Amino acid sequence: MFRFDKEQIVIDVAGVKVGGQPGEYPTVLAGTIFYGGHKIISDEKAGVFDKDAAEERIKTMEEMSDVTGNPCIVQTFGATPEAIVKYLEFVGDVCDKPFMIDSTSGEARAAGAKYAQEAGLADRAIYNSLNMATEAFEVEALKETDITSSIVLGFNPMEAGVEGKINIWENGGSALDKGLLETAAECGIDKPFMDVAITPLGQGAGPACRTSFAVKSKWGYPVGSGIHNVPSAWDWLRGYKKEHKEAWPVCDVGSNIVQQMAGGDFVLFGPIENARMAFPACAMADIFIAEAAKDIGTEAVEGHPMFKLL
Repeated sequence: MFRFDKEQIVIDVAGVKVGGQPGEYPTVLAGTIFYGGHKIISDEKAGVFDKDAAEERIKTMEEMSDVTGNPCIVQTFGATPEAIVKYLEFVGDVCDKPFMIDSTSGEARAAGAKYAQEAGLADRAIYNSLNMATEAFEVEALKETDITSSIVLGFNPMEAGVEGKINIWENGGSALDKGLLETAAECGIDKPFMDVAITPLGQGAGPACRTSFAVKSKWGYPVGSGIHNVPSAWDWLRGYKKEHKEAWPVCDVGSNIVQQMAGGDFVLFGPIENARMAFPACAMADIFIAEAAKDIGTEAVEGHPMFKLL
């Protein structure tokens, strides 16, 4: 394994610590709830859902976090402002874990940030995300809150490869007037989750993953991704799984380990229903990493999977 010369930053969101040297802190896992097509939702626009089923899924993820030692984040998706506010209110009530404010709609994300502030939940909130398409109204909405954590997405279709991702964060490259890290700082974000924006296989997945090393070497910030989207976009696998369904979860959950072995500090592992598969797999990878890193001077923290599961 390896150790970075750069001092590694460890951020704390509501007691969950993210970052550090490989093998020092356990990987933080974020499972998505209320995603598009989630069967526990009866009305995606209005945010009507089965509360018992939602709570059961969150409690299962919390249970797996307790068992393995890998901290968890509730990645809360909402399609509309109305829906995301209802979901965040529910998540805020049923658990005390950090949560992500996630949507494909800027209006919904802004509404979620406003709700988190008004409900006194800003210290648990992680905005998802600040990216090259973030509009001015979102930035202003975030500035009006006490939220200090956000995914900062390194997606840069204008400049492929590691350098393009570094540029979008550092100076905006050819796409923006300034870097996303500067925008984040203006919003009061001092706990950035650097998402390397993994693209499909054959379209930059490898360089995106390699960017993880660059981020930790250059800034020392926590790094990770929603790497499970790679198998989702793999045409061959989509065809193959029609007759061999067992191949799908192996690739889906296994993809998270790729991010971990590239120095990742967090993974967005996909549907929260996969918690019972994702947590043991990622805990195993963490044990490998911690055991190897010990020989080069990195000590795992108390509660690490290496101590809980061996």
